[in-house]
Amino acid sequence: MTNKFQIGSFQLMKSMNRSLILNIIRRHEPISRSEIAKLTKLTPPTVSNLVKELLQAGIVIEQKLGESSGGRKPTLLTLNGDNFHVVGLDVGSRSIKAIITTITGKLLVKKNFPLPPEVTKEMLLNFLKEAIHTIKQSGHINVDKIIGIGVAMHGIVDIEKGESIFAPNLDLQNIPIKEVLEKEFKMAVKVENDARAMSLGELWFGHGGSYNSFVCVNAGRGIGAGIVINGKLFHGSNCISGEIGHMIIDVNGPKCSCGNFGCLQAFASGPAIAEAVKKRIKMGYSGLISELAGNDPDKVTGELVYEAAKKGDQLCTAALEQAGHYLGIGLTNLIHTLNPDKIIIGGGVSNAQDFVFDAINRTVLQKAVTKPAKNTEILISKFGDDATVMGAVALILVELFSTRTAA
Repeated sequence: MTNKFQIGSFQLMKSMNRSLILNIIRRHEPISRSEIAKLTKLTPPTVSNLVKELLQAGIVIEQKLGESSGGRKPTLLTLNGDNFHVVGLDVGSRSIKAIITTITGKLLVKKNFPLPPEVTKEMLLNFLKEAIHTIKQSGHINVDKIIGIGVAMHGIVDIEKGESIFAPNLDLQNIPIKEVLEKEFKMAVKVENDARAMSLGELWFGHGGSYNSFVCVNAGRGIGAGIVINGKLFHGSNCISGEIGHMIIDVNGPKCSCGNFGCLQAFASGPAIAEAVKKRIKMGYSGLISELAGNDPDKVTGELVYEAAKKGDQLCTAALEQAGHYLGIGLTNLIHTLNPDKIIIGGGVSNAQDFVFDAINRTVLQKAVTKPAKNTEILISKFGDDATVMGAVALILVELFSTRTAA
């Protein structure tokens, strides 16, 4: 059954002037009506009328009185963050991570749902629906407060249709995620590539908030990038911007899943790191990693390599440092092409930052062509493994707070 509160609140927030006011409140709260009028260039009566509607809907609340400039103390406004919730999904090749947050990004519930080794389109869509139904029923969440669902999906995504065009790690094509989920849950659904979603999460909640131009690199089972230019997400003409995992680093390198040879992903992704270690074990290496894998090279994973490296396995330490070196080459290419203010790294490989981060910085320092380029700030995402799913939440917030008028 359609929840009129959810749809009505979403539509109320989305009108242009209301979105403009909400965005100002979000960025400057607590803030007075007169300050909103100055920043938005709307007339004070218009601001008062729109704020009245937002107060009546419970989207905005009044707070303590502000400082007086001679007259009556102004009442300050803030977002009623706890009154509205968002579902975020990160769809990987092995699991679906699901969270519910407030519209201010406060985490309320988080759950992981494993996926079987092989799934069909229909199975995946059913798993998505099941994950959302399950998380809605957990943690004493008031489901009437949920106003939207954001989905971060690896591979090529048609953001207008909300369709996964190609999900290489699942070997699936043309998955109608938005259509199916909106029909099931009767609320707004936004779908985006995982790396681009991650960059939105950093823009809204993380390290990217104070920068106009930056790049987020999602390094896990694949490698992708989300590019923010002048505060806006860059998609490119065919929605394949940021596919840096298929940037060719060495034409004589190993074959990539895309069919080319020597892609960055074939050197520095989680599976590539594991593959490099497997080869050495098969050639006779018998260190700690062999014990952890039960002397079965096929049981070696990127996560296991990291565990062995933390316990001092030299092969695994060297493999992670080598991956950092290749990531550094890829980031140097990004710096030379886009010249971003900063680069933020997230995803599973970023968990091994103790082993990869120094190698990344050392490589950029060696290979970037100018001193400012060498000093490009490179950070690990503040959200770690949750960077992408927080980005999925941000997809709905962008939809709510976006305006055609610059604030």
